[in-house]
Parts: sequence; structure tokens; C-alpha cells
Amino acid sequence: MGFFKKKNKAFYAMANGKSVAIEDVPDEVFATKMMGDGIAIQPIEGKIYAPCNGKVTMVMDNTKHAVGIENEDGMEILIHVGLDTVNLGGVGFEVFVQVGDQVKSGDLLIQYDKAKFEADGINDMTMLVVVDAKGHHLTKYHINEDVQIINSPIIEYK
Repeated sequence: MGFFKKKNKAFYAMANGKSVAIEDVPDEVFATKMMGDGIAIQPIEGKIYAPCNGKVTMVMDNTKHAVGIENEDGMEILIHVGLDTVNLGGVGFEVFVQVGDQVKSGDLLIQYDKAKFEADGINDMTMLVVVDAKGHHLTKYHINEDVQIINSPIIEYK
């Protein structure tokens, strides 16, 4: 039985690295889910990718550290690069999308200078926050796993 169950949908890794529970992010706003539920990745390189197909709804133009996407199911997510990176004022960041762009899972969204971040003691842990689930239920979190863009689901939902 259950061979024909409807497969859950998923958000895929937005970076290559190690997945981290949102509750373990060393920032109260994310860890207490003030902005929404989600997951984080500790990236191994300074590139952040689309975790799903969808439309770019927000880009922090001045600081370049965050992008909002509405996926094909209408769910709204926020991808936030690093902790306290808003204070950098965009220095070290490059954004490859703008509001209204259609993206596919694996498209490059943001690139940043990981070596400079590390040298300056900046934590580049990157969060995926589900700001509005639009009635969907998050069912599984893939935590403490080595993840790769496109191939690794990090949050499943139905």
C-alpha cells in the first residue's frame, strides 16, 4: 500500500553546504521563527541559488543580502544571507536577479566574497524562511545533512 501516494513538494538547497535547524541559527529573530519557519545552510562557497521555481518578489537592492521568492504554489519565502550582513550596506555582494524575474531551482541569485566574510568574522549562514505558507504544511526538514543545490530537498511540504 502507499505506492501511489502523492509525493510531497520541496524546497531544495539554496547553497552547497550543511543544513542547520532554524532553531540553531545564532540569531534570535530566525531561531524563534519571528519571520516564519524555515531552515538554514552553512555554505561552503559564496553562492546562493534559487531553492524552487518561482517569481522574485523582493530584492534588498541597497544591501543585496536578501531575496524574496513566490514559488509555483504561491508560498512566499525569504532567503537571507548571513547574520548582521545588512550592516555591510551591500559591500561584497552581487545580486543576479531583480523583482519580477522568473527563476528556476538552481539559478544563481546572490554571490558574495566568502573569504572576506571569514576574514572579517562575518557568519555567512544563510536562511530560507517561509514567510507565508499559503495553507501548505511543512512536513519534513532535512537537518544536519550535506546538501547540494538542485539535488537536495531541505524542506518538504504538502
